[in-house]
Amino acid sequence: MIIYPDIELQGGKCVHLYKGAAEDPIVHSETPLAAAKRFVAEGAEWLNVIDLDKVFNKGNNTEAIAEIIRTAGCNVQVGGGVRSIEQVRKWVDAGASRVVIATAAVKDPDFVKEAALAYPDQIAVSIDSYGGHVAIDGWRNTTVFTPSEFASQFGEVPLAAIILTDIDRDIDQPHASIAHVTELSTHIRTPVIASGVVKTLDDVSTLKFMPNVSGAVVGRALFDETFTLPDALHIAMEPAQPVAQFM
Repeated sequence: MIIYPDIELQGGKCVHLYKGAAEDPIVHSETPLAAAKRFVAEGAEWLNVIDLDKVFNKGNNTEAIAEIIRTAGCNVQVGGGVRSIEQVRKWVDAGASRVVIATAAVKDPDFVKEAALAYPDQIAVSIDSYGGHVAIDGWRNTTVFTPSEFASQFGEVPLAAIILTDIDRDIDQPHASIAHVTELSTHIRTPVIASGVVKTLDDVSTLKFMPNVSGAVVGRALFDETFTLPDALHIAMEPAQPVAQFM
């Protein structure tokens, strides 16, 4: 299983949003580029890099992200406000290994299909789940369909992955669990990357043994030093132990 350290940019800074509140970000002292290089030095083979300013139509961090792609020394999965095939093409040309399409996938599924056919296995669809339904526009609006219902339309599309962010668990709702990841991963063939669900190393262990879960996006826990990236990578990559047979 792949661990994707999560780097979210707002105003050129490395941030995380609590409950999706763009107006009150948690700002980290480390610059996005410094964080990227640190994660790579600690063993990351992939980074998940999101431009929050583009999500909320308040500018962009294109140059900062392009510098990460050029200099970090690993695969970079880029997202945030990707709404056209031209934007996909620009990121691929800039060296992004994978481009993430989120809200635009809900509003224009044909765009996803066009992008995936143009760049097979380089497009990921990001689904935000709130209360069991797909949320869009930076968590501000909720649709009527479930993640599994939405993802099913892309069954024959050559996507690299479906990224599922469980908002309930990300914002520490009392009833939250990893159940939404389990449901989605068992209903589609496209590999699933879990986001927003990893709070502890035990969560990494749990996801590792879920069928069709190929990775986990981990952000706040790494920046808050709840655990280290090397520890998470060790769990994610260690061989599964054989199940004991009883006579």
